[in-house]
Amino acid sequence: MTSGSARPDAAPPGLDVGPFLTGPPGPFPRVPLSDVLERRWLHYAFITTDEQQALIANLATLGAEDGGEPIRTTVLLAYHREHGWACSQWHAYLPREPWTSFRSPGPPTTFPRRPDFELQSLAGTPAVALHLTSTSTPAPAGVSHFHRTHWKRWQAQPGVLAAGRWDDGMVPARETVAVGYHERVHGRWAWPEMGGWVFGFCNQLGDRLDGPPSWAVVFALLQPMDEARDHTAMVMVWRRGRMVFFVPRRALRVSVAGQLARDRVVTTPSLAPLLGTFATAPIPAVLCIDGYQGGDWIQLRFRCRDAARLVVPSETSLQPFSVHEVIGDMEVRLRMNGSSQLFASPGIVEFAGGAAERSWSALR
Repeated sequence: MTSGSARPDAAPPGLDVGPFLTGPPGPFPRVPLSDVLERRWLHYAFITTDEQQALIANLATLGAEDGGEPIRTTVLLAYHREHGWACSQWHAYLPREPWTSFRSPGPPTTFPRRPDFELQSLAGTPAVALHLTSTSTPAPAGVSHFHRTHWKRWQAQPGVLAAGRWDDGMVPARETVAVGYHERVHGRWAWPEMGGWVFGFCNQLGDRLDGPPSWAVVFALLQPMDEARDHTAMVMVWRRGRMVFFVPRRALRVSVAGQLARDRVVTTPSLAPLLGTFATAPIPAVLCIDGYQGGDWIQLRFRCRDAARLVVPSETSLQPFSVHEVIGDMEVRLRMNGSSQLFASPGIVEFAGGAAERSWSALR
């Protein structure tokens, strides 16, 4: 409630005002999905502080036909700098509702604290059991509309700390600390009409691992297949947990150079190649983003190192669609309020698009 004259004791008899005072108890309103194209996602991505390992997890709820039970998918993708990629199938085991910072009220705290993000492949590995901590304010939510009735609402948060057990199945399991990113996505779309996107983040680690990163950057570019006027792009910068710089689409220039060697791209999950999926556009070797706002500016240079292709089925066509999770190194040059900053950090970028349609290669 926002009106000063509205009080809980003035509510109609029998009305539970709790949800109105605290908001939804989870990251999304608990209402049924409207149709088969509506979906909700929770996304997690982390890089260990020694920069040797990374993970990406996607938890999705998809609408079902005829008002049936929604379809839930979970996938866990793990990376090791020396050994490559390991991936669950699309039904990784999630023992309980995962941690999310987009929740009101927060879950009760118990001691000793249980891991609040647990995800495991049914094959045993990869698997993680982590304590997650939010250190930065979330970005404002952005909404994109495209292809007449399709839309996507996205909200990002960098600077999430992760501590706990990490087992990628490639090296012995260990207790470790990682820093990463969390987002929630709610929308209604089909994959071909989605067209493609380029999204990524990096966190510059500070001297202390119990607080927000010194700097954090998140960027996104959404490219619907048919409608250039509906493209969405933005760059956001955080300083010690607070967002301090925002560059909208009209002030951004995005380009790519070269291409990542094909032997640096792995198709996942392991059964995906059996589907006979077509090849997609090459992953660029370098992604360049430049943004200007008056006398302030930012330059991002992301050099791709290794990529995993997650093959995604389409609900409305036989055309394959892929999300490429790319590990690499981000260099950030920033000038803001007359002061300049230069830093480098490992980062993760997603390049998503269809196999038969134009994709991020059109950025050249």
